[in-house]
Amino acid sequence: MPGNTFSKGEVFVIETDAASREQLSAALQQSAYDVICFADGASLLSEAKARMPACVLLEMPPDRSALDVLKRLREENCMAPVLVTSANGSIAMAVDAIKSGAADFIEKPFRTHDIVGRIDAAIDESAQPGASRQGWLPGCEPLTAREGDVLEHLAAGLTNKEIARRMHLSARTVEGYRASVLKKAGARNVTDLLRRIFDQGSPTQA
Repeated sequence: MPGNTFSKGEVFVIETDAASREQLSAALQQSAYDVICFADGASLLSEAKARMPACVLLEMPPDRSALDVLKRLREENCMAPVLVTSANGSIAMAVDAIKSGAADFIEKPFRTHDIVGRIDAAIDESAQPGASRQGWLPGCEPLTAREGDVLEHLAAGLTNKEIARRMHLSARTVEGYRASVLKKAGARNVTDLLRRIFDQGSPTQA
């Protein structure tokens, strides 16, 4: 970009709304990102094979084809964080997006500067090595670093909104991670989950 010698990396974007796309591109470029917009998932996947983006921003269409793009990116070892946006997001869709490898799930309409902050946070997080989680339930599928962070905040008694604020995520994304943690533990709700974890850490008889 002319006049900007420093770049924080390339952000690959699929966004069908022209006004949103232009606002996003302008805001990201102001934050020293290079922005490459794609018309569809196939062209984005093709480009991702040739070069690694710093982050990917995917719009979730009604047919949910963005989930396929997400899975393909992961299968092809593109480890860049992927943020999914949706105009009609449900908790189920957020859970599916996170299971498929999304770092964040953002409901529309969104504020452009919020998205830039989320992208910064996702890139920072992806640069951190995933910490192993102590005290997780034996025999259960291990937690991702993000799920472990959500679990720690839940154990501290924070609400979804408070967790979202601290982790720079949307409340819907936190709901998705929370549902994923409960499912991995086979717990009915957060109280049940925490009881199992704390019981496991204490010398009580099974």
